[in-house]
Amino acid sequence: MRALRDLARAAFVDRVPREHEETAALFRRRRIVVAVTLAAGAILLGWSLTIAPGDPLFYAMTLAVAATWVAGSLLSGRLHLGRILYRDKLRRPILTPIATGLIVGGVFVLGALIVQHIPPLRAYAGEVLDHARYGSIVPITVVTLLNGLAEEVFFRGALFAAIGRSHPVLISTVVYALATIATANPMLVFAAAVLGAVLGLQRRASGGILAPMLTHVTWSMVMLFALPPLIGTAA
Repeated sequence: MRALRDLARAAFVDRVPREHEETAALFRRRRIVVAVTLAAGAILLGWSLTIAPGDPLFYAMTLAVAATWVAGSLLSGRLHLGRILYRDKLRRPILTPIATGLIVGGVFVLGALIVQHIPPLRAYAGEVLDHARYGSIVPITVVTLLNGLAEEVFFRGALFAAIGRSHPVLISTVVYALATIATANPMLVFAAAVLGAVLGLQRRASGGILAPMLTHVTWSMVMLFALPPLIGTAA
C-alpha cells in the first residue's frame, strides 16, 4: 500500500524539479498564440460535431481540429515531456498514466450504466457515440487517438504553460471544459471537466505532456470500444 501511495503522490502531487523559465516577451507571445488557437480550435470542434455520423467529412474536420491544436502549440513555444520520481530516479511516466487512463475509463463506464437509464443524458451521450456506431472503426480509432494526443499538446502543453504559476490546474481544466461548450453537448463538457482535472494534476506533477497524453488516449480507447454497447443511439 505504501508503494502505491508513493507512486500516486509522484504521479499527481509531488512536483519534480524543472527549469522551464521564459522571458517576458516569449511568455506574452505564447499567451497570444494560445488565445488565437483556442478560439479557432473551439469553433472547429463545435462544427465537427454538427456533421452527421458516418459522413466522411467528419474525419477531415476532426483532423483539422487536431492540426489546429498541434500547430498552435508548436508556434507558442517549447513543450516538455516531463518526468516523475520513481525509486529515487526521475523517469518518463509510462505505465502509471496508462493505468490511470484505464481506471478513469472504468469509472466512466460505471457512470454509463446510470446514464443509460436517464433519457436526456442518454440522448446527449448517444450523439457523440453515434459517430463510432455508424462510422468506419479504423478511421474513427485513428482520429480519436490523434485528437486526444493533440488536445494534450495544447491544453496541458501550450495552454498550461501560458497560464503561469497561479492555479494552472484549475484554470486549464475550466478552459478545457469551456472549449467543449461549442459542441452544445453537456455530457462532453462534464467529461472534459473530470478528465481535465486528472490530466492537469499529472501535468503539474511531471512538468510535461507525456503523462496526460498517455492517460487521455487510454481513456479515449476505453470510451470508444466500451460505451457504444451500453448507451443507446441519439435517435
